[in-house]
Amino acid sequence: MPEALAGDREAEPLADERVLVPVTASELVFEGHVWDVRRETFDLGDGPIVRDFMDHPGAVAVLALDDDDRVFLIRQYRHPVRLREWEIPAGLLDVSGEDPLAAAKRELAEEGDLEASEWSVLSDFLTTPGGSDEALRIYLARGVRPTAQPYAREDEEAHIETRWVPLDECVDAVLARRVQNPSLVIGVLAADASRSREWRSLGEADAAWPTRSTPRGTAAHRSAVGSGSSGGSRPHDATAEGAAGA
Repeated sequence: MPEALAGDREAEPLADERVLVPVTASELVFEGHVWDVRRETFDLGDGPIVRDFMDHPGAVAVLALDDDDRVFLIRQYRHPVRLREWEIPAGLLDVSGEDPLAAAKRELAEEGDLEASEWSVLSDFLTTPGGSDEALRIYLARGVRPTAQPYAREDEEAHIETRWVPLDECVDAVLARRVQNPSLVIGVLAADASRSREWRSLGEADAAWPTRSTPRGTAAHRSAVGSGSSGGSRPHDATAEGAAGA
């Protein structure tokens, strides 16, 4: 790379770059209850590339912090990994038209019987960008108090265990690799880092979310995935992804 160009690039803020690539085919391979699998053909300039990926509605999670800097955690069974995981409350953005903040408030109430008076964006991340378009936003909730009525839980959630754990203890558990849920790991480390900066890194609760997944059934989703036919070239927001790019 030319020295001048390298210097210019190094001066830019570190940030992911959204690019437009031509998608020549988009096929629905599997339609699931919550998410689908799509096969798309795109071109980065050296010929067609085919990738299968999970077409996901996206999700939100909530790191609820009380006045004593304790984090509200839940533990529940996760069948794919055969673990009873410690997690923070989280849920899918699978309700058409639901605002992400409203979804986060709903999940905190449903999984923790809690509500909060102060909400901020703590972190945004892509869970597995080499194999899924799932985007997840973590909110920080403070001013936490019990809801007026407990929520009636079903299925795996009926067996939820809850615990308030000091943030510092959560950080220790993450660094010792005793807990591995991604929302918990990222949320705890982001909260610890933001606290050290006197919370100046927090985003507004309604901050823009450019990488948000497009929920199934919405006009934006239909536009993003096209008709599912194998013909026709259409522009599509994507990043260059390898087979092992997760």
